[in-house]
Amino acid sequence: MLNSLHLPGRPADHRVVVAMSGGVDSSVVAALLKAQGYDVVGITLQLYDHGQAVGRKGTCCAGQDIQDARRVAETLQIPHYVLDYEARFAQAVMGEFADSYLNGETPVPCVACNQKIKFHDLLQTAEGLGAAALATGHYVKSMPGASGWELHRAEDKDRDQSYFLFNTTPEQLAFLRFPLGDLPKEETRKLARDYGLAVAEKSDSQDICFVPTGRYTQVIERLRPGAAEPGDIVHVDGRVLGRHTGIINYTIGQRKGIGVAASEPLYVVKLDANRREVVVGPRDALRAQTLLLRDVNWLGDEPFDAAAAEGIEVLARIRSTGPLQRATVRLDDDSVKISLADGEEGVSPGQACVFYAAMGGGERLLGGGWIKSAEDGAWLAKDGFAAQASPLPAEAFLAGSR
Repeated sequence: MLNSLHLPGRPADHRVVVAMSGGVDSSVVAALLKAQGYDVVGITLQLYDHGQAVGRKGTCCAGQDIQDARRVAETLQIPHYVLDYEARFAQAVMGEFADSYLNGETPVPCVACNQKIKFHDLLQTAEGLGAAALATGHYVKSMPGASGWELHRAEDKDRDQSYFLFNTTPEQLAFLRFPLGDLPKEETRKLARDYGLAVAEKSDSQDICFVPTGRYTQVIERLRPGAAEPGDIVHVDGRVLGRHTGIINYTIGQRKGIGVAASEPLYVVKLDANRREVVVGPRDALRAQTLLLRDVNWLGDEPFDAAAAEGIEVLARIRSTGPLQRATVRLDDDSVKISLADGEEGVSPGQACVFYAAMGGGERLLGGGWIKSAEDGAWLAKDGFAAQASPLPAEAFLAGSR
């Protein structure tokens, strides 16, 4: 007989570690599991401490949030521990975040935090405490399937966080639990009020927790002083339009604040770290149809190499809040390529491309990979400027996906 966490026997027979960030979601997870009778242990990770960040709303894993987690643990009468992971987080997440921007990429640090800190170091700590599972407040569904544990998009699609979990391994999934996957956010807050938790009305954390002011360039300059170098702002046709003070001040798709005057709207279409160039052009230059991926993580039932050699039809997402679109993932000469049916504007190296499969009324997470480059689009700026290309027609996409 399995309990609510799909563990054998009574809840009281199992210790569960809850990753408590100090927010309402993870606090409710701890309360739910305690109410169900599990031996709950709360662990909070101190990941950074930036002075003003400790008292600022919308942060997590620092300062006031640690105090909030401690207060919730006291209310629930569960053991609570604070682990100092600041050095590890600075190296594995913040440092790579800065280096990625300096290389002209757009990183997704929340994925790195899950992959390298929460679902690696914290998971090992939970195992060392004799826990049967590590539970978090992520909005995602996990369930046993025919070939092992599966991840599915949350019931509340506006809160779904499956995009940030694409790099989770099958071994980690077998140990992880996500009790909020079936709940809307409003119900979570109601439960927090019902349990008398002081964080019931606390605002949600911001996307990048260690950038409390929203100005990521300040963090990069502090971590890598002097690394940002000036260079040219270049049009896709090869004309030099002006100068910039560092490519970290630009993002793919940016229109305002580029720093050059032009008779037509210009967008940042490429950041060339080797040449220290910011490449700009018309909006057509932003659209990409085929992406080259690296470090693909696969959570499907069939072996990836065999399936991808024939082409895998998926639903793809480029940004965490972006739409799902039909796509084909294919293994071509040891390179993983994904062809998007509709294309995507503003694709940047360093972003994640996440795969799903439609399953009844929802979607199952199949994995994903990091975008290495966009191979084609309305314009190509690889071997020269102004090399125009046609998007893949729908007929070609459909033929390639059979």
